[in-house]
Amino acid sequence: MNRKILVLGGAHIDRRGRILGETAPGASNPGTWFEEPGGGGFNAARNLARLGFQVTMISPRGGDAIGEVVGEAADFAGIDDRPFVFLDRKTPSYTAIIEKDGNLVIALADMDLYRFFVPRRLSIRWVREAFAAHDLILFDANLPEETIAAIVAKAHSLAKPVAAIAISPAKVVRLKPCIGDIDYLFLNEAEAAALAGEQPEDAAGWPPLLNEIGIRNAVVTRGRRELVALCEGRAMTLQPPIADTVADVTGAGDSLAAGTLAALMAGLPLEEAVRHGTAAATLTVQSPHAVNENLTPDLLNAALALVPKVRILH
Repeated sequence: MNRKILVLGGAHIDRRGRILGETAPGASNPGTWFEEPGGGGFNAARNLARLGFQVTMISPRGGDAIGEVVGEAADFAGIDDRPFVFLDRKTPSYTAIIEKDGNLVIALADMDLYRFFVPRRLSIRWVREAFAAHDLILFDANLPEETIAAIVAKAHSLAKPVAAIAISPAKVVRLKPCIGDIDYLFLNEAEAAALAGEQPEDAAGWPPLLNEIGIRNAVVTRGRRELVALCEGRAMTLQPPIADTVADVTGAGDSLAAGTLAALMAGLPLEEAVRHGTAAATLTVQSPHAVNENLTPDLLNAALALVPKVRILH
C-alpha cells in the first residue's frame, strides 16, 4: 500500500544570487540570479513525492503570479496541493546570497503571510479529513507557534507520528512548547544551539543537551562535519560523504528530512534511515535546484553506497 504523508508549512518562491568570484562584503559582487519554488515543507514534499509517496501539501499562498508558479510546481511534482489562498496578499519569498562554493552568505525571509495560518484552520472539515487519511504528519517552523502546537496535538490525538523541520535559528524556538511531543526533528547546528541555549565543541556534546530539553528523536546536521542522530536515548554520528561538486546547499536539510522519513516509513531503524537521508542530501547539493530533479528511489540507492555506516556514541 502506498504510504501517505501530509505536509504543512512553507511553499513559496526562492530567489538566489550566486557570487561568481571571491566574496567582497560591503561591495558589488559579480554574479548570477536564479529563482524557483521552494520552502522547507515544499522541498521535503517534492522529495517525498519523487520517492513514491502520496503527498498532500497545505500552505498559505497569495493571489499573485508567484502563487500560481508554486501551484504549478506542486502539480508537476505530483503533489495534492491544498493551499489557503489570500487573494489580496503576496506569496512569501526567500532571498539568499550564495558564495561560489555553494555556501550561504546571508538570506532574507519575507514570510508574513504564514501568520495567517491560525489554529482554527485545522478545524476545517477537509483539513480534519486530511489528517485522518495520512500516515505521517510533517510540518515546518514557518508556521506560527500556536499553530505548530495545534498540529502536534491533533496528530497525537489521531495516533499519527509527527515530524518537524526547524527552518532557521529564529523560527525553531516556535517548537519549544511542544518539543517533547515531536516524534522526529530535523535541524542544523545553529538551530539546535538556539533551542539548547549553547553549542558544544564536538558532536558528542549534543545528545545530553538535546535530551535535557526533551528531544527524543532528532538529526542535527553540522555542514561537512559529522551529523548527530538521537533515537530514544541512543546517540550516533555519521560522516557525510564529501560531494565532488557542490552546486548549491539550498534544500539539503529538507531532502535529508525527506530521505530519512521515507526510510523510517519503510520500516528501517533511524541509524539506517539517516544514511538514506544523507544520500538524498548529497544528491541535492550536487544539483543547482533545491530539489534534485533526477531523484528516484534507484538513484537514492546508488548514492547510498557512498554513505558510511553510523558510529554509535552510546
